[in-house]
Amino acid sequence: MSHGIKKVALLFSGGPAPAANAVISTCAISCINNGIDVVGIKHGYSSLIDYNPERPLEEGKDYIELNEVMLRRTRSKQGILIGTARSNPGKFVSSPQDMNDADKVAPLKCTYEGLRSLGVDALVSIGGDDTLKTANKFKLYQDSLPEGSPRIPVVHVPKTIDNDYMGIDFTFGYFTAVETLGTEIRNLHADAEAGRAYFMVESMGRSAGWLAYGAAISGEATMVISVEDITDDLLLPESTPNRKIMDVDKLTQKIVRMMRYRQEKQGKEYGVVVLAEGLAEYLSDDVLKDVPRDDHGHISVAHVDLGKMFAKRAAAEYQRQTGAKKKVTGLQLGYESRCARPHAFDVLLGSQLGVGAYRALCEKEHNGVMVSVSGQLDLHYVDFEKLVDPATLVTVVRFIPPGSDFHKLARFLETSIND
Repeated sequence: MSHGIKKVALLFSGGPAPAANAVISTCAISCINNGIDVVGIKHGYSSLIDYNPERPLEEGKDYIELNEVMLRRTRSKQGILIGTARSNPGKFVSSPQDMNDADKVAPLKCTYEGLRSLGVDALVSIGGDDTLKTANKFKLYQDSLPEGSPRIPVVHVPKTIDNDYMGIDFTFGYFTAVETLGTEIRNLHADAEAGRAYFMVESMGRSAGWLAYGAAISGEATMVISVEDITDDLLLPESTPNRKIMDVDKLTQKIVRMMRYRQEKQGKEYGVVVLAEGLAEYLSDDVLKDVPRDDHGHISVAHVDLGKMFAKRAAAEYQRQTGAKKKVTGLQLGYESRCARPHAFDVLLGSQLGVGAYRALCEKEHNGVMVSVSGQLDLHYVDFEKLVDPATLVTVVRFIPPGSDFHKLARFLETSIND
């Protein structure tokens, strides 16, 4: 075929997601069936960013040769066949000008040389928007190489249970994660009803509320709150357009109004409130000063524990207003959903995206595109330039549009009160 690709590398980076193996398996089999060798790079960029020609990459430790036998019946398998990690070879590159700085592009150079040492002709990157940023930087690094240098075309497959991705309607693993968390919320609801208590559930989802909303709708939660719901009346006066700080006391009072409404108007003394973890970004600098961040600059929300924070505040405010005690328990949900057995829809979606990665490279001969689907799993391809800011090299998070039908659905189904 005219593409000239003889060996493709598959690489998965970032947090796990159900149906990851559907992407890996179908992409690999599509290549193998067309005479192309496939290597799976183990644990993201961990080995590549430290590549040294004097210490060649080791098969079994740093990569594996994928074949038809090992890929049989793996599309619905839990976990990730090639593992994952959050290592970021583009960590020091924040603008196109940085491509001229040898020190800043050194990890990208190692990644390129490591792949070349394996005879790789093309790369399929599977991961979230941080991994998309890395894929774009890897392409830009190669664009800056001297004329005539070998190029490794790269295509990206969007992955996140958070579903906060521009350029695609739903990401693979989202619906499995929603169902997994929804099941947990239903269990908590039964527990809450039995004990006339409340649970404050912090849901994964990063900055946006897609996962929290989906889980709340699926699990029939009493209330769901995400960053999309923090309107001006819930912000402190010192907030700016670039740094919004929520009024924790007002949000607590909003939750307690709902609790009292359910008890006094509906005779319900229990419930489950879902809080999107992205709300942690709206806490004051004083609260966040000791919270660690990852290689991509995201705060470790597990160190904040919004569920316990608001459980304590809601219980105190409820007692202050009513004089009665109410048991309110905070907890975090999310990790249990990332490697759950994928639902059929996620397997279908992941499989189409995997095939799409092969088609992008070998049929369309693309470079620097993200594989996407719309409608009834119709494939299309989105240029990196449309997804990544060319000046800052960062991606844009897709939030739930306030007032959208999806946003209204949660408001319609939850216990609502007239503020």
